[in-house]
Formats: sequence, structure tokens, C-alpha cells
Amino acid sequence: MTLIGAPPQVTTDQHARLERATAALTAPFACVDVDAFDANATDLARRAAGMPIRVASKSIRVRALVARALDHSPAFRGILALTLPEALWLAESGSTDIVVGYPSADLPALARLVRTGADVTVMVDDVEQLDLIARAGATRRNPVRVCLELDVSLRLFGGRVHLGVRRSPLHTPAQVVALAEEVLRRPELRLVGLMGYEAQIAGLGNRIAGRPIFSALIRGMQRVSAPELEERRTETVDRVRALTPLEFVNGGGTGSIETTRKAPNVTEVSAGSGLFAPGLFDAYTAFRPTPAAFFALPVVRRPAPGMVTALGGGYTASGPLRPDRLPIPTYPRGLRFDPLEGPGEAQTPLRGRAADALRIGDRVWLRHAKAGELCERFERVHLVSGDRVVDEVPTYRGEGQCFL
Repeated sequence: MTLIGAPPQVTTDQHARLERATAALTAPFACVDVDAFDANATDLARRAAGMPIRVASKSIRVRALVARALDHSPAFRGILALTLPEALWLAESGSTDIVVGYPSADLPALARLVRTGADVTVMVDDVEQLDLIARAGATRRNPVRVCLELDVSLRLFGGRVHLGVRRSPLHTPAQVVALAEEVLRRPELRLVGLMGYEAQIAGLGNRIAGRPIFSALIRGMQRVSAPELEERRTETVDRVRALTPLEFVNGGGTGSIETTRKAPNVTEVSAGSGLFAPGLFDAYTAFRPTPAAFFALPVVRRPAPGMVTALGGGYTASGPLRPDRLPIPTYPRGLRFDPLEGPGEAQTPLRGRAADALRIGDRVWLRHAKAGELCERFERVHLVSGDRVVDEVPTYRGEGQCFL
């Protein structure tokens, strides 16, 4: 019942290591293979080829692992946060150079930002958002750093076809320039950056198992989208820089590093999911990260030959209701969901030849379809290196934080 199969990097050796390392733990639990995490960080840096990588914290949601990525190499610089409260919390704990990837309508949080002067940049794409910042108390003496977001989706046939996510309303260079001019008229604001997230390239797998024609269509769309975006983003950046200097121009994601880093005027890329390598990243042609984040469920029933039932497991990913949003049964190899039940809140039946070798109390290992969402299900994550647990660290949830 899953469209994505485990990639070659998922090995029986990793399975054996995880089992040995966590033998004393009681499932369910989450763990991160930090050897794989570090290997993925190294590969992201290689793919970025010298361009700085801003760590997308929503794809990790574990402060210790965000710090691990930033400490990995000079390639990783700064944080791309999900919400303003998250950014302020990270700043209070010592993080710097934080950009909030989405606009905020949280007036108390904006007021805290003004009051504390935290090293946080907020995203804007509408005059009403600027008005909210003014209402929060921003002044010439306490200006708020802002970043404009360019909609980098692909629009065809006069806009009747929209390929990409629905983010900023600023699609044309003229629209971005108009808002930039408005920001510059307001002394309580400082325009420091420009962002454009090409989700139709960075966040869309183009090698989906069992769907070769659809995969080919996606690759074709991405080939059309990349040059259109390069021309439009280049003009936008040039026109905004003619008005004021910019500290950064952010683009891309784990799935588009190779193309984004070559774009004129882009100064940094963002990545986070590639460190965990969740299930959706099995469907890319340009790179193959090593799965690093897992959750283990205990086998509690053997209801029929060729079937076991695990406790819990209904950790589906956000997005459209499709099979690729389900977790990926990974270890032991050869398990699949029961098509009539799938992964459930209370139980998850699993079918396959491997089921007959499992006994009550054994574990089945799964990967979430997305990255950081896994950490909303667990208060802590066990870090595995080699064949031992080397640390246990809290998730955001384990630190009492639930931002979104």
C-alpha cells in the first residue's frame, strides 16, 4: 500500500546495528542514526558546492540535531524557522541568524521581537503584514528585519495553470519591487533579504515507483520551470538591489540544491529534510540520501499466517491524501500495510513473508514520509552511532514546545 520502496542505502547491516543498539529500549520509540545523519550533511555540503546552507528547523524539530548540523561544517549557516514563536525560542537559547520562512500574524510574538531585538528576520509579502509589525511597536530606533518572498511557482496559459505551492502573491518582479518600495518608506522596517522556494522542483519527487509516465511528466515540468524561474528571479533581485542592498537571497530546498546554487544572485540555499531522509525523498533522481530517522513499533499480535500487528503507527504526513503520505515499513524487509486498514492510531497490521519470522515483542522499523513531523509524535529521540545509543535528546515536543 506504499508507492515508495526502500532505497539501496537501507541495508540489513543498518537494521542489525539499530537492533543491537536499542535492544534495551521499549518500543514505540524514535531514533536517528547519526552516522547516516552526518553522511547526509556531508553530501548536502558537497551538492551545495560552497554555497551556504540554511538549516530548515521544521524538518528536524530537535534542537540538538539542528545544532549538530550547524556544527558539522562551515557549509551550514543560519536557521530557517517555521514560526516566529519558534524563532524567538531558538534565539533565547542562543541561536542567531534566524529567518522565519512564513509570514506571522502573531501580534504578541511580533511585540516580543521588537522588545528583545532578537536576531530574527520575518517574512512578508503583503502590506497588511507590514501594518501588523507597526502595530507591534516597531520604530525607527527598533526596526524589524524583513524578507520579501517571491512566488516562484510555474504559471502557464496566463495563470490558469499553477504548478507549485500557494505561497506568496508576489509573482512578478514589478509586484516585488512595489512592496520593496513600501518597506523602504517605513523607517520601522529594514529590508534585508529575498526568498523564493521552488517547491515544484525542491519538494516534488520525480522518480515515483510504479508511475513512470507521471514521473516523466514531473521531470518535464521541472525542466521547463527551472529556466523560467531563473530569468524571473534574476530580474527581481536585480531590481530590488537597485533600490537597496540585500544581505541574502535564499532559494531552494533539499531537492533542488544543484539547480538553485547555480542561479544568478542566489546567495544561499535551505535544507533540512535531507538530513533525516524521509520516505518522500526516495523518489528523486538527482540524489540518494541515506535514511537516518526511524521509529520502532512492537509486534503485539500475530492474527494470521503472513501477518503481524504492531502497536500504533498511524503517523501520516501532511499534504494531499495519497499513499505516499504513509510511513514506509522498512525493517525487516518485505513488510507492507494491510490495504483495508493501513497504519492506524491503535494498531497497524503488516503483511508479507517477513511477518512469519516475527514474534510477539519483536520490533518493526518504519520511516515517516516527511521529516520533522515524526518528532511531533515523540518526546525524545535516541541517537545511534555504530551499534550503540550514544545520546537521548528531547524533541521540541519533549521540551514542552508545540509551535504548529
